Amino acid sequence: MSIPQSFIQELLSRVDVVEVVGRHVQLKKSGANYMGLCPFHGEKSPSFSVSPSKQFYHCFGCGKNGNAIGFLMEHAGMGFVEAVQDLAQTCGLQVPDERASPAERARAAEQRRQQATLSDVLEQAAAAWAAQLRKSQRAIDYFKGRGVSGQIAKRYGLGYAPEGWRGLASVFPEYDSPLLEQAGLVIVGEEDGKRYDRFRDRVMFPIRNVKGECIAFGGRVLGDDKPKYLNSPETPVFHKGHELYGLYEARTAMRAMGYALVTEGYMDVVALAQRGFANAVATLGTACTPEHVHKLFRFTDTVVFSFDGDGAGRRAARKALEAALPYASDTRAVRFLFLPPEHDPDSFIRAHGQDGFAREVEGAVPLSRFLLEAAREDCDMATAEGRAHMLSNARGLWESLPEGALRRQVLTDLAQQGQLPVQDLAALWAQPPQGRADAGRGHGGAPASEPGRRPWRGKGADTARRGPPPRPQTARRIDHAARLLLSHMQFLEELTHEDQCLLREQPAPHGTLFLWLESRLLEHGPQSWAVLREALAGQPCQGLAERVMTGSHAQTEGEERELRWELRELLNRMLAEAIKHEQSALIAQAATDPQARERYRQLQERRLALEAPRPADS
Repeated sequence: MSIPQSFIQELLSRVDVVEVVGRHVQLKKSGANYMGLCPFHGEKSPSFSVSPSKQFYHCFGCGKNGNAIGFLMEHAGMGFVEAVQDLAQTCGLQVPDERASPAERARAAEQRRQQATLSDVLEQAAAAWAAQLRKSQRAIDYFKGRGVSGQIAKRYGLGYAPEGWRGLASVFPEYDSPLLEQAGLVIVGEEDGKRYDRFRDRVMFPIRNVKGECIAFGGRVLGDDKPKYLNSPETPVFHKGHELYGLYEARTAMRAMGYALVTEGYMDVVALAQRGFANAVATLGTACTPEHVHKLFRFTDTVVFSFDGDGAGRRAARKALEAALPYASDTRAVRFLFLPPEHDPDSFIRAHGQDGFAREVEGAVPLSRFLLEAAREDCDMATAEGRAHMLSNARGLWESLPEGALRRQVLTDLAQQGQLPVQDLAALWAQPPQGRADAGRGHGGAPASEPGRRPWRGKGADTARRGPPPRPQTARRIDHAARLLLSHMQFLEELTHEDQCLLREQPAPHGTLFLWLESRLLEHGPQSWAVLREALAGQPCQGLAERVMTGSHAQTEGEERELRWELRELLNRMLAEAIKHEQSALIAQAATDPQARERYRQLQERRLALEAPRPADS
């Protein structure tokens, strides 16, 4: 999907980042900003700031920052398009697709409407089954027997689907509605067309998407009936190869604990959360997929897969390895935990406690080592034939790794195992040269100076001899002026012609940024930093703007009157510096040129006025 940049800017101008963040973080007004506990790292005192004027959030503790779209991507783990669609829906906007025909757009809008309707139906079922759990002693006893508390049951929305073929008829008066079949709640007989509940006499595990919406269910029998577990079928809102049970509940714990723990069962997730591992998720009766891994890496840089130690567990681990390899970059870690054959995570943690399970996690096998183990399986490493077989097994796995240091190190390890020089193995696998470096590109993508720029001319200089261009300002001073104008674009409207000349004629990329800001103001009027940041994409001054607006120093909130004075004093100092620079050039001419002496005197008066202290009552 290709979303026009103009729509992104319009969307950010309509949404309120305080409202978006406030749905997930408890915020309290503090001066011009709102403060709260950072959702991206554990803390006891608030360091997470949300700015209404910038339409931006920033954490002084961990450094996370961004706009409303970025927050949904970081906090809820949404993709870019998904976050845009979510915000657009709240504003009543239709997300355009530059590549889509009108018919395709209409179909997409209908699909989103259907998905919202199905989620509503599933939420009603989840609420009804949660209420039934409180009435069923059998179901309560089952969860108590597994060590599950009422608090954890509430957090995960656990429920009970009672016995009977049409239990949901009391929840949905229109039991014949096609929506119940589309949501996977009701089965319609092929021969007689009779309708009955899919889930009966089972404890229920609602499956939620990253936004917290119920999209499917898993149900477990209370006895020994088969199948033990029953999942919702594939529906317009549920694709099991893309979803993970417990992800919505675990996303905050993943960040706090530093890793995601992937298991194979619903009860594993609930039992681990009960005993201190709230970062656990589970695949939904299917092998781990690349989509699962990609989704997890939105929340953390480390994923630990937990499997039973039997043959089935090893086969599942091999599938997870293949899914994870394309995402195993130099800054990410993937590990594999194999429990004793007689245990799953639920039984192990009940038998050995939280500390025992934590030790198992710490000893999990790194991806690089498990790759070697998988490649060596069924190979006689004592023979040349066995080693060649191992390398043949390993090649496809190794080639799935992204370019980087890890890929090179694994190649070295494989060469050692295969008793080949690493250069020979690389040549054998026709590995192209790596590590190509970019050259000739300056910081910010712009030259240090631009030909053809007019030198700075201060107020009254149009009739006098043109002086040299202004001395480039110190980085701290010119950066802070840029920061104030990017944060409060309306201040540009109050600048004098002298101020504007000074700013636009600074060396690139600063001068380029001020010129761009002026043109943006003329075309669109004052805009928030959140909107400006999107519009800067691809501009030569993008890197400078993002640098000065990042970090604790980027906070320019306060009373606008005070910030205007701050900018005025900055500009006055910069003008005074530029005048001093011109005066230095005039000194040599003043002995023989009366015009130069008069110009020097005018500049001196102007400089003293600029350097005069600010009135105390201003």
